Amino acid sequence: MIKVIIADDHKLVREAWNLLLSRDKRLSIIAICENGRQVIDACKTLSPDVVLMDINMEPVSGIEATKIIREHTDEIRIIGISVHTDLPYVNALMHAGANGYVTKNSSGEEMIRAIMLVMEGKQYFCKEISDIISS
Repeated sequence: MIKVIIADDHKLVREAWNLLLSRDKRLSIIAICENGRQVIDACKTLSPDVVLMDINMEPVSGIEATKIIREHTDEIRIIGISVHTDLPYVNALMHAGANGYVTKNSSGEEMIRAIMLVMEGKQYFCKEISDIISS
């Protein structure tokens, strides 16, 4: 079973991802965090396989939280989630050590595909981002 932490500062988004991902028997949601500080602490104590990381959170952003998590381990797979499709956001998160990037326009199926691919050691960019990168 793949242990997943969801980190997003919007309650509705956290609840939606939890609902969608909990339907897949391969996944276990082990924590739901509302800010970067919580997700850093959860990663230290819970050893997740995957973190779904919103990039815009306060007081610690998802980009900063990703950097801090990477200082401690390369084992945790991190997938950025954001409304932003601008390449500077994508690049900042990837340079911080993320394994993938999915926009909040993506479906639950696409998020599950992203989780499975990063667990195989691959990078994943949702279709919306892939289209921008390839153009």
